[in-house]
Amino acid sequence: MKDTIVIGSGFAGLAAACYLAKEGKKVLVLEKNESVGGRASFFQAKGFSFDMGPSWYWMPDVFENFFSDFGKKPSDFYTLERLDPGYKVFYGKGDEFEVPASTKELGLLFEELEPGAAVQLEKFLKDAKYKYDRGINDLINKPSLSLMEFANPLLLKDLFALDLLSSIEGLVGRYFKHPKIRKLLEFPSYFLGATPNKIPALYSLMNFADLQLGTWYPIGGMHEIIKAMHRVALDLGVEFHTDTAVEKINIDNGVVTSLDTNQGVFKSKSVVAAADYNFVEQNLIPASYRQYDAAYWDKQILAPSSLIFYLGFNKNIKNLRHHNLFFDKDFKAFGEDIYEQPKWPEEPLFYACVPSKTDQSVSPDGCENVFLLMPVSPDIEGSDDIHTHYLNLMLDRISDFTGEEIKAENIVFKRSFAHQEFKDRYHAFKGNAYGLANTLKQTAIFKPKMMNPKINNLVYAGQLTVPGPGVPPSLISGKLAAELAIKHCKI
Repeated sequence: MKDTIVIGSGFAGLAAACYLAKEGKKVLVLEKNESVGGRASFFQAKGFSFDMGPSWYWMPDVFENFFSDFGKKPSDFYTLERLDPGYKVFYGKGDEFEVPASTKELGLLFEELEPGAAVQLEKFLKDAKYKYDRGINDLINKPSLSLMEFANPLLLKDLFALDLLSSIEGLVGRYFKHPKIRKLLEFPSYFLGATPNKIPALYSLMNFADLQLGTWYPIGGMHEIIKAMHRVALDLGVEFHTDTAVEKINIDNGVVTSLDTNQGVFKSKSVVAAADYNFVEQNLIPASYRQYDAAYWDKQILAPSSLIFYLGFNKNIKNLRHHNLFFDKDFKAFGEDIYEQPKWPEEPLFYACVPSKTDQSVSPDGCENVFLLMPVSPDIEGSDDIHTHYLNLMLDRISDFTGEEIKAENIVFKRSFAHQEFKDRYHAFKGNAYGLANTLKQTAIFKPKMMNPKINNLVYAGQLTVPGPGVPPSLISGKLAAELAIKHCKI
């Protein structure tokens, strides 16, 4: 008998396990896949090491806070390198923009595009810092079970200053007119699940995280963070079972009594479900105990899915940086293809991560490790032919913009990952990659609740609940879930 079983070992699940164990609880983590990490898993093939999911290390303070809670710091486990430039943007052939680590240098580059933009950048980042400080320190650290959590006069005053009723598009437009600057500042919206005109201006806090706090990289890859958290959990006495898929959550009189899995039955006093919320509720819990029905879930606006390619090249590809954004096509049309009238995009934007530019350990000598990601609408049909079409399209544009000839024989390893793989590996609702869109109506108290009033000892964590998608929010979600389990589940 354990005090708590955590379902899923992604960032949220590992964080929840660590915080529970720190309080002296006996914790067991069940992971359906072959290794811990959830969407932040990694794999090796032909001398290449690939992070399967997250590749951006933003908000370093959130990671520092996590490890500090256990008397540790990130440097105890991995080496961080700040990228300079943070990333490169391709607006077209011969039209490139590198984002320097220094905001002063960035202001000078903005000034070349738009007179007065350097001063405007200072003002914009000052506003974004305010949102970051208030959002990360106050709003995001609440479980959002009740509106009363926000019934603080100072916080209510802040809600107006946080621009919840304005959009990112509107906010950026107040400061800048040049389309290149606006594209650069609006791009995080596309990973938050909606077009910039529908994402609250609050999320300019992401611009502060990007441009002020910087883009970092843990040498060895993002999975080094998972390894570090796993180490912390093991040192605290957490037990892990991989290749263990939960098949049913048994409930008696509103209390979870046991979990049926492919490896047998496990009992505990409470459960933290850090796997896909929709899958847990709609497939593992008896219908009479579900808080939300299928119709509710179908109405939710999802962040994009992704078409991903993990590629190993037998040559270096010049003129690329660690992170590369291809913004050479129309933003609005691409957003409509994903969000408004979902279909495979005609002229996609995409992202290329080349960690071997920073870290040669992830690829053999003289080779290049490339991760291509194209945001796509969730819940659309794909095929090998469709995937191949977009791979060729992306490689052609990379070749054209970099001047580097790329031939089929240069690719010595290739693996694709899209909707069906997200469903199969992570039980991802409709094959989504980033959880729920962070629209105003799906923020804080409007997200699926972390606790179900029908079940006394079950808590949810992860990207489909509070605070939302992304690695730092998932860490915070796990901490909140652990606090709720201790407080409400009486373990």
